[in-house]
Amino acid sequence: MMRLGIGTAVAIGLLAVPGLADGDRPTGGVAVARETSPWATVDTIQSTDGAPRIRSSHLDRESMTITVYNQNFGLVREIRNVPVGVGPVALEYGDVASSIQTETVHVRPLSGGFQLFEQNYQYDLLSPQKLLEKYVGRMVKVYRYNAETRQEEAVPAEVVAVNNGTILRIGDEITFNYPGRIAFPELPDNLIAEPTLVWLADSRRDRQRLEVSYLTNDLNWKSDYVMVVNEDDTKADITGWVTLSNNSGATYENAQLKLVAGDVQRVQDRMEMRQLAGRMASMDAVAESQFTEEGFFEYHLYTMARPTTIRNNEQKQVTLLEASEFGVKKRLSFYGAEYYYRGQYGEVASNQKVDVSLEFDNSERNRLGMPLPAGVVRVYKQDPSGAQQFIGEDRIDHTPRGEQVRVRMGDAFDVVGDRRQMDWTSLGSCVSESTWEIDLRNHKEDDVSVDVIEPIGGDWDILSSTHKAEKLDAHTFKFQVEVPASGETTIEYRVRVRWC
Repeated sequence: MMRLGIGTAVAIGLLAVPGLADGDRPTGGVAVARETSPWATVDTIQSTDGAPRIRSSHLDRESMTITVYNQNFGLVREIRNVPVGVGPVALEYGDVASSIQTETVHVRPLSGGFQLFEQNYQYDLLSPQKLLEKYVGRMVKVYRYNAETRQEEAVPAEVVAVNNGTILRIGDEITFNYPGRIAFPELPDNLIAEPTLVWLADSRRDRQRLEVSYLTNDLNWKSDYVMVVNEDDTKADITGWVTLSNNSGATYENAQLKLVAGDVQRVQDRMEMRQLAGRMASMDAVAESQFTEEGFFEYHLYTMARPTTIRNNEQKQVTLLEASEFGVKKRLSFYGAEYYYRGQYGEVASNQKVDVSLEFDNSERNRLGMPLPAGVVRVYKQDPSGAQQFIGEDRIDHTPRGEQVRVRMGDAFDVVGDRRQMDWTSLGSCVSESTWEIDLRNHKEDDVSVDVIEPIGGDWDILSSTHKAEKLDAHTFKFQVEVPASGETTIEYRVRVRWC
């Protein structure tokens, strides 16, 4: 955005296209004028100074729609019925977001007969400091309380400067930090109470129904999930929440709320280096949802079933989804490391923790089958007394229908393992054979199954093993090991590896 002067950003200039016929006159966006316009000429409409000023506020609003993206921006669309009068007009369009991107403003006259010549964004907001700055070189009054008369007494003063404090000329003296309150004779014309769009336009109708849309920053949302697992960790219920944050500088009353799911490409402002990340996805909740979902371009669009009010500097939480009694699986995993096979070691790990996670299929046959937007999943479980206890949380990525979700819970307390290198032989500069022994100990009263995950890299062959190895990919294999209650299981295998 190019800024001209103090407090004004010119976003739309005057375009003159000679020979444009009346029927070709645009009806929306930036209107195109021709020099022989029957409405007004370029000479008669050049600035807002000579046109009557009309102000439009939220009281003129007929409807409003807010579309929120989780990339810290949103789309505002509203329809207002504005009494603009016939002829040239300087229309002050107020109650817009202070974080508005003025270059994205689009105006469409629904009634016709409205031509837009120029747009200015006035954001020089009224404040004590701004008021003092505007009165540099002018006279004010400073009121001081007289304890003897018990009244305030006015002292005329000239504002000399306001840099790092107010400097006044009182009589023949220059002073600063002068005690008292300052009174101003009038409010300067170029200071406003709130950010305002000012349009220089020409209207052929007394009233205009205007559809105005723009992008604004500082509108955001995030998703969070609460999952409750049953006693034997095989079933779970889940509730999804959307948290809306509005710091855009405007309140959106009785707005139709929409949420977009998908990675929307935006041109990054190198000066601001805004971080654009995330998406939102669609869903088909088992319970009745407050949102309806539909495909939109290459994204998903949520529409809230009822209007809502999103106030400035407010967070609002809305239920997004609910599902119950879907199947989950608790998985215990014991991880190795790729570098183990490239050197000579003794005991690599002792009492190593075993990773615990909950996994479930996001499929209809598992009573789910809903695209899940990225967010934090917080998991709870009832203790023996019936009270719910927090047992872990993890952040999940955007998960389409039919994919698997893994929620890492933490480390197991009663299942641990040791890893030892029993033999290592170098067969060249990048080739070795090694024998490994892994002891898994289970101190629980129930049998457990542990996945031993071995990242290895390079070219590898398992020469021998006490348990069947499963190749997961070119660089990983695993053993699925059953460990009895209060017991121990030992795995031994020999592997040849070439890593260069």
